[in-house]
Amino acid sequence: MHSKKKVLAAAFAAVAALTLSACGSGEDPADTSVAEVSGATGSKPATVLDQPFTKPDLVLTDTHGKKYDLRERTKGKPTLIYFGYTNCPDVCPLTMSNIALAKRALPEADQDKLQVVFVTTDPERDTPASLGSWLQAQDPDFTGLTGDFPAIQAGARQIGIGIDPPKKEKDGTVVSMHGAQVIAFSPKTDKGYVLYSEDTTAEDYTEDLPKLVEGETP
Repeated sequence: MHSKKKVLAAAFAAVAALTLSACGSGEDPADTSVAEVSGATGSKPATVLDQPFTKPDLVLTDTHGKKYDLRERTKGKPTLIYFGYTNCPDVCPLTMSNIALAKRALPEADQDKLQVVFVTTDPERDTPASLGSWLQAQDPDFTGLTGDFPAIQAGARQIGIGIDPPKKEKDGTVVSMHGAQVIAFSPKTDKGYVLYSEDTTAEDYTEDLPKLVEGETP
């Protein structure tokens, strides 16, 4: 079992953002206000936070076009939250696929408990319908949320994740720069107490999910 790192959440609050991923653009992010997480060096994917994050105060639109209050709908439930976009060529689909694979290894009762929420960073293109179609291929029980970009950006920053407005590259492709971390929220406290990097594998999630479902420290 991997040993887990502990860092002070103050490092996150100080910069209000984590490293941005260009999702396959091959370029480094231009946002110089975004910094690496202090004390989170090393190759282990999971970081257990000494000072957990409060769940984002987000009210967005789900894939059925209905209002979705994140805090209300996930209260008391083990929850994984990820910010990304469906046109991402690599990091986003891989992350969702890894979580989906790990989820299927859980007992059915635990699968029903686990909430996986994907919040788009590209709401102009990720409509409820297109987001729903994309997530259907990953796991039909995953929750997809879209809405106004400023609201999404503000919600992400509440848990230390930085995202930039999507921009068009010279070749015509649209790139969304966003933090590629998954935050796990405890069903006991509703606090985000574990952070997973984009290097987290399906095996890592498979190992940790049974404990996350119970609100335990992996």
